[in-house]
Amino acid sequence: MHSMLSHPSLMDCRRLFLRNYEVWINIGVHDYEKRGEQRVVINVELYIPLALCTPKADQLHEVLDYDFMRRTIAQYVSRGHVHLQETLCDEVAELMMAHPLVRAARVSTEKPDVYPDCDSVGVEVFRLKTDTTEARQ
Repeated sequence: MHSMLSHPSLMDCRRLFLRNYEVWINIGVHDYEKRGEQRVVINVELYIPLALCTPKADQLHEVLDYDFMRRTIAQYVSRGHVHLQETLCDEVAELMMAHPLVRAARVSTEKPDVYPDCDSVGVEVFRLKTDTTEARQ
């Protein structure tokens, strides 16, 4: 995933990321996919305004804790079957965007074991809060 820090509305942000987080989830539309879990790799980038996440006392409460990303994803995937990667990716992005410090999120999901002749198949989304959306947070 390429950083979006060159986007004008993100130039005052810090990028946090979770790379290649591997989860096992019941996902898919085909009958054989509904009988067991599949390996899915999730990548997340969060963009946080520097003014909201630059620590002054070197304390965890001054920043967004990385555990938020892992814990939120783990809770979501534990809920049960998801038909589409698009749904999984969109839901993870929305959950990330719900955090009040997050201005933007980029999320990708990949199923690495679907086809023998490629590394993976997947989907990626990018979400950006508008000024009015951010003001309501």
